[in-house]
Amino acid sequence: MGEKKRKDYAKPIFVFGKKNYKFMFIGLACIALGFILMAGGGSDDPNVFNPEIFSWRRIRLAPTLVLIGFGIQIYAILLNPDKK
Repeated sequence: MGEKKRKDYAKPIFVFGKKNYKFMFIGLACIALGFILMAGGGSDDPNVFNPEIFSWRRIRLAPTLVLIGFGIQIYAILLNPDKK
């Protein structure tokens, strides 16, 4: 009987379920995509102004994707994996 209890205690117990991890990876992908879309737009010469840094993609789309990704992460953490 004691050996069975030790085997039960040796089993790894995960805090999150499979569903939680799926949402976490989706949220992480949204955040990464948002930061990738924010990158670039600079100029090699500091004396030359490049208006590309103020494009719609960098000002509106990328930060929105990052915020959506953080929202998905919060949902994934609060999601109950045992609920059917």
